[in-house]
This record gives sequence, structure tokens and C-alpha cells, in this order.
Amino acid sequence: MYARGRAQSSDIKFVRCPPASIPAILMSTPYYCRKVAFDYFVAQMPRLHETTGLLRAAVAIALHGLPNLDPEQTEVEIRHLVERVTRRVRSGSEQARLAHLHDELFEVAGFRGNSDDYYNPLNSYLPLVLETRRGLPITLTLLYKCVAEPLGLKVHGINAPGHFLARVDTAEGSLYIDSFAGGRVLSRDEVYERVAQAMGQPVAPSEEFLSVAGHRPWLSRILNNLQATFAQREEMHPLAAMQELQATLYAARLPDER
Repeated sequence: MYARGRAQSSDIKFVRCPPASIPAILMSTPYYCRKVAFDYFVAQMPRLHETTGLLRAAVAIALHGLPNLDPEQTEVEIRHLVERVTRRVRSGSEQARLAHLHDELFEVAGFRGNSDDYYNPLNSYLPLVLETRRGLPITLTLLYKCVAEPLGLKVHGINAPGHFLARVDTAEGSLYIDSFAGGRVLSRDEVYERVAQAMGQPVAPSEEFLSVAGHRPWLSRILNNLQATFAQREEMHPLAAMQELQATLYAARLPDER
């Protein structure tokens, strides 16, 4: 089990790939990543433009660190969450679906950010986020997207520096959602405040902070977070495994991203 403790720094930077892992970029058999995780990750590349492909690729990342994981169980648990929200909805309006979604996820199930142990790598493993109800902004936003879309809601990831967010597009306009803060709805000014907090300094408002994350950058950011965490811990084997997945992601020819 990983040690608990609050991290001292903000978003984590990409770290240099150990030379021994570079040949794995060109090979179908990885040197460091568990083969079952690597193969499952590669299998998602042709459908990475779909939310299902994004979800399964995120599960593949977790599969390296959780060798006894049943990948299908994550999808079963997400379907159960969708069903729980669906049973509550009596109106077809977007606002009703959104309200019940937030109540079920953040009040009943209690999903929140793990602010006490932010940089624990387990926060990046979506199956464990489902189990513990705690995670990072980026994994909680992925869960939010996977539960919201079957309800007919349109959700994008927002690649804000230091604090990943969701954007829900409704007939009345776009809403910015902070899943880490229990589903709080943010104004644009509050998004900029979140970015300033994450960067530790004032920032000039920029539309760049509100840019939509395609599925490749979304996965890349999860992998970057894990690489930096493992580098800080000097855990070189899982670091190299994540870099193999990163290289595979960069090299893959993907369908149109969204």
C-alpha cells in the first residue's frame, strides 16, 4: 500500500524516460508495463474518440498497478450509478437530470477530491476512485462524464492548468463543474481563480484555460501525473511503465478526437 501524506507541490511535470524503456516504443511487447495492461490500452486506441474508449484506456492504466482488477467491473459500477440517477428522474429536462446527477454522485455517493492525500497514485486509478469515492480532478471528471452522458447530457473535459474541470453544454449555455469540490458549478471568473490557486500566482484571464481536452490529451495528463508521482517516489519501474503507455499514446493513429 502506498504511504499517505499531503504533497508539497502542484501539477507534476513530465520526467525524462529511462534509456532502457525507449526500445519498448517500437515493440508490441512492453519491457516494464504489465502486458495485460499494455494490450488492453493498445486495444482502445482505434475507439479513443468514443467515451467508452477513453474510459477503458483509463482502466488499462490502472490495470498495471492493480493486476487483479476486472476491467469489466468498472463499467458495471458506472452503469449502476447511471441507473440510480435514472430512477430518480421524473422530468425530461436537462436541469432535472443535472440536479439528480449531482445529488446522486456528490451527496448520496459522496464523491470528492482527495485533498488529504492528493498525490497518492491510487487517486489516478479510476476503479479505485469508484471504490474509495476519492480522487483527482481529472479522474473524478472522467467519472462524471461517463455517468452524465448516458443521461443525455453533453460533457467535455476542460484542460485548465493544475485543475481539470468538466463543462456541461445545455440549451441555456455552458456550465463549468468542479468534481473535486463536490460538483460545484463555477463561473468563468471562478475557473480563473482555480487556475491561479493551482499555479500559486495571479493569472490573466485567458480563453486558453477553458479549452476542451481531447481524449488523447486527457489520457496524457493522467499519465503525466502518474509519472511525476512515481519519479518523486523514485519508483522507477512503474515510472517506466507509464512512459511506455505515454509513448504508445503519442504514436497511435487515432480517429477524430473530441
